[in-house]
Amino acid sequence: MADLFNFEVHTPYRLFYNGKAQAITLDLADGEIGVYAKHSAFIAPVVTCILRIKDEEGNWRAAFISDGILEVKEFKNVLLVDSAEWPQEIDRERALAAKKKAEETVHSTHLKFKEDKANAKLRRAEYRLKALEYLNS
Repeated sequence: MADLFNFEVHTPYRLFYNGKAQAITLDLADGEIGVYAKHSAFIAPVVTCILRIKDEEGNWRAAFISDGILEVKEFKNVLLVDSAEWPQEIDRERALAAKKKAEETVHSTHLKFKEDKANAKLRRAEYRLKALEYLNS
C-alpha cells in the first residue's frame, strides 16, 4: 500500500476537500508539481489550474481551483484557494459565456490593468472547461 498523507482544500466559503491522499498535482507560479507522502516541507503560491488528487484507492479525481497558497508538511498538506469546484458543480454554459466575455475584453481594451483582469477571468473560464473534460473522460 502506498504511503498516505492528510490533505485539505479550503476556500473562503467551505472546506472543499478533507481526506487522505497518495499524491496531488497542481500548478505553482513557476510550474507544475506533484506532491507525495513525506515530501519536503515548503509553502508556495498556486495559480488557477486543475488540481488532481490520487485517493487512498489509487483513483485520480480532478477539480478546478483558482489562485491560492499550498503548505506542504511531512504528514499534512493544506491548500488555501479563492475557489474550488468539482466538475459536476460547474455550469458549462456559464463558463463558456465568461470565456467569451473575457476574450472580448482582452481584445478591446487598451488599459493594462483591465487586460490583466480579463486575462485572469479568461484563465479561470478555460480551466473550468478543462475540469469538465475530466468529468467526461
